[in-house]
Amino acid sequence: MSKTPPQIADIMRVSSHREVYEPCDDSFALVDALLADQTNLINHKPNLCMEIGCGSGYVITSLILLLKPKLPNNVHYLATDTNPLAARVTTETLSAHGVEADIICTDIASCLETRLAGSVDVIVVNPPYVPTPEYEVGMEGIASAWAGGENGRSVIDRMLPVVDRLLSEKGWFYLLTLTSNYPAEICLMMRKRGFAWRILVQRSTDEENLVILKFWRDRDDEESLVKETSSASFASEFSRSLSSFREKKWR
Repeated sequence: MSKTPPQIADIMRVSSHREVYEPCDDSFALVDALLADQTNLINHKPNLCMEIGCGSGYVITSLILLLKPKLPNNVHYLATDTNPLAARVTTETLSAHGVEADIICTDIASCLETRLAGSVDVIVVNPPYVPTPEYEVGMEGIASAWAGGENGRSVIDRMLPVVDRLLSEKGWFYLLTLTSNYPAEICLMMRKRGFAWRILVQRSTDEENLVILKFWRDRDDEESLVKETSSASFASEFSRSLSSFREKKWR
């Protein structure tokens, strides 16, 4: 009897380098969010999937393994990272799992925005989210994977308009955040761009409170959009959503 192919990357086959961020609680939470949304992703039938900031390749490899059994030859995968060592490590991780993706060493998607505008169906991001001094943002090596500047938002805020431009009309965006990144503000920024949102995973570790968000375009009701984005109660709405999510989790 043939073995069932693994649904996510095998941590023992993930390549590594001292200057490349290794899979940790945040990586696992993001992959858990993709696992939770696997059926929807398969039914979504994406043509182009992209990870921004691929690091070790754990997430993009897991995404491919999640979709490949049901969508074997119809999806193209792409990953970017500003760290050339991460690009190499991701290539090794993909190869160790027998899957492929195009890996491009670039800042967010700076060389791809025009060519891929409006054509990416799924974007996955575990950004540099740790609050740090601004001078640490964009440093070479492993620091580029975690240094997020003030409130951990410097790279995230620069990334959001790029994501908006890249996503297709049916595009989905999965974003990992910390509560200290003020995810309600991020949701409001995306709402103003015409996106709806929901919380997929909330996880507390010894050091971090992680929230995985999913965004999709929702421009059917422009009047409602104006009302929602002008309301001072948006943060309260997010808090209620987060509390409701926690309650459902523990029932």
